[in-house]
Amino acid sequence: MTAAFHAGEVALQQRAGEAQRMAEVGPRVIRSYMPDQHRDFFAQLPFVVLGSVDAQSQPWASVVAAPPGFIRSPDASRLRVDALPAASDPLARHLAEGASIGMLGIEPHTRRRNRVNGRVTALDGSGFGLAVEQSFGNCPKYIQAREPVYAEPVNEGAAIVGTQLDAVALRLVQGADTFFIASAHPGASQEGEHGVDVSHRGGKPGFVRVDQDAAGQQWLTVPDLVGNYFFNTLGNLLLQPQAGLLFIDFETGDLLHLAVRAEIVWDGPELARYPGAQRLLRMQVQQVLRRPAALALRWGAASLSPALDGTGGWAQAGA
Repeated sequence: MTAAFHAGEVALQQRAGEAQRMAEVGPRVIRSYMPDQHRDFFAQLPFVVLGSVDAQSQPWASVVAAPPGFIRSPDASRLRVDALPAASDPLARHLAEGASIGMLGIEPHTRRRNRVNGRVTALDGSGFGLAVEQSFGNCPKYIQAREPVYAEPVNEGAAIVGTQLDAVALRLVQGADTFFIASAHPGASQEGEHGVDVSHRGGKPGFVRVDQDAAGQQWLTVPDLVGNYFFNTLGNLLLQPQAGLLFIDFETGDLLHLAVRAEIVWDGPELARYPGAQRLLRMQVQQVLRRPAALALRWGAASLSPALDGTGGWAQAGA
């Protein structure tokens, strides 16, 4: 049986002084099956966020949407997803039987979220199965309350591919209050090893800072706020620093997928200037895929998470 936490996660828990507590908590809350409330939760969602890896072990974050009920759970160790990614989605190239997949079910307007990591089974023309390897819940912190409603798909615009954020992508990133991040353990391709994970990140609008270095490389810097000390994302990045980001334009349905290389900033004046940040995550942009009007969801007005009240912002930090 795979341990609740791998070496990267344990190393960060030790650094945070939480290793002993997490060793006790992990086996109780990270399961190899889904409790009934999680099974019911996935069945009521109009979308899920998915993490996958390409042939070069680069993680990508994606999203699939359909009318509620497109996900069902035949039993506590399996999910069936009756939807497939669009051809322009990175997931379309990675979805194969046996592939490691991370899944995040999130219901923003109720601030509920649950995670399932596992492997693809029974891939066919209408969807795929997922054999559960890890199942666990997450707290409601930093989720902005906005309600998604499935709408009839419109014609997706031509994808824009590059290595840098263009003006449209830059506005989306700099104004974001939410993004999703996919990461992977180096052994994700091997059965019985820890696999791919996808997680949510939220902050006050503008919490993602964009800089350009002397060589012309674009960097994103985000605060890592206090969480549950699982360190699923940062633990993966400690061992394998590639990540995939997904930004959603809640007004237009545009999707922005980024492939980045990440590093963790543990201390220093930049960290000290951002109120509430425990660490910083700096990510060099390597690949950009922008997909206009790709997501068939419409969103209600947003209400920022009350957990953000004690946090700052880059303008406040003087950065």
